[in-house]
Amino acid sequence: MKKFNRVILMVMDSVGIGELPDAEEYGDQGAATLQNIAAELGGLELPNLEKLGLGKIESIQGLDSELEAEGAYGKAAEKSKGKDTTTGHWEIAGLISEQPFPTYPDGFPAEVMDQFHKAIGRESLGNKPASGTVIIEELGQKHLETGKPIVYTSADSVFQIAAHEEVIPIDELYGYCKKAREILQGEHAVARVIARPFLGEPGNFERTERRKDFSLTPPEPTILNQLQAKNLEVNAVGKITYIFNHSGISNSITTSNNMNGIDMTVELLDQSKRGLIFTNLVDFDQNYGHRRNIGGYAAALKDFDQRIPEIKAAMKNDDLLIITADHGCDPTYEGTDHTREYIPLLVYGKGIKNDIDLGIRASFSDIAATIADIFDIDKLKSGQSFRTELLD
Repeated sequence: MKKFNRVILMVMDSVGIGELPDAEEYGDQGAATLQNIAAELGGLELPNLEKLGLGKIESIQGLDSELEAEGAYGKAAEKSKGKDTTTGHWEIAGLISEQPFPTYPDGFPAEVMDQFHKAIGRESLGNKPASGTVIIEELGQKHLETGKPIVYTSADSVFQIAAHEEVIPIDELYGYCKKAREILQGEHAVARVIARPFLGEPGNFERTERRKDFSLTPPEPTILNQLQAKNLEVNAVGKITYIFNHSGISNSITTSNNMNGIDMTVELLDQSKRGLIFTNLVDFDQNYGHRRNIGGYAAALKDFDQRIPEIKAAMKNDDLLIITADHGCDPTYEGTDHTREYIPLLVYGKGIKNDIDLGIRASFSDIAATIADIFDIDKLKSGQSFRTELLD
């Protein structure tokens, strides 16, 4: 049976492909990121994702559902409780979360904020759910006047701290985040504390690229740790290293946007040895899903689609590419939250069978199980490998 030397795992952050059976429990009945964007715009033109079989997973306006796919296609359901970035990525890596991370639709309680203010030696502004760009416009002037950092959350399990870099220097902001991370444990163990630095003047504030996430460490080993234990490389591109709090990561590359993430992935295809390249493309979610920018989301999908031939050309004969997502964030849907959806599964390699329907996978962790199977790692606690379905 064919041996693979490397797996390239690319997560299109938030590119869901239809509501899960339990979507109603999350208030997401009818959400379908890809299908609804396509319907809203009269169809999507994504010829390279189409060739990989995207239109064969679900009916998506503009995509051919009858062609012979280059490789395998399917979709996966989320077993974990939740619909956030951390939960999704941890499940992709083989760890199912039985309890959802805490969220704060009314802001953080006094017991948390009092500890935080004492730790940083000053009070803060905000303390409510908000869009990051909206809240810095709303409170940026007051922040400049008082020097108080802006604290906010979202529908996700996050504690975000925004500060103007000329008011609170970046290292000081990171220090605030570390103190918040120490406080936010136990019942208040949010998935991520996020530094959100910005620059500019009132009416023209811009967030900078020095965002940094301070995440929880996965409570159990993931496929990343198991790969490392076998002396295999685990190369993290984008925010992957923060999602896993650096656990199981051999080499970490931060990125500024999707195109930079693809550049770094292609570069690693030229340089890396046996193991995993794990890439997160965050723009879909951060720039367009949460902001309900349908046209921007579609344009980002097209930009990614146009880079797929370059990725394929950089792959060697014993490489396997898996393109997937971590949750949905339907920009046509109400609110600004993630949406509880299936994730697409597109698998390509120069030695695998074509037009293979992987069906509906019971868990995102089937991806981790497949990677474990490829690299002869002991069977994981969760997930079913689809490796044999790819090969003759």
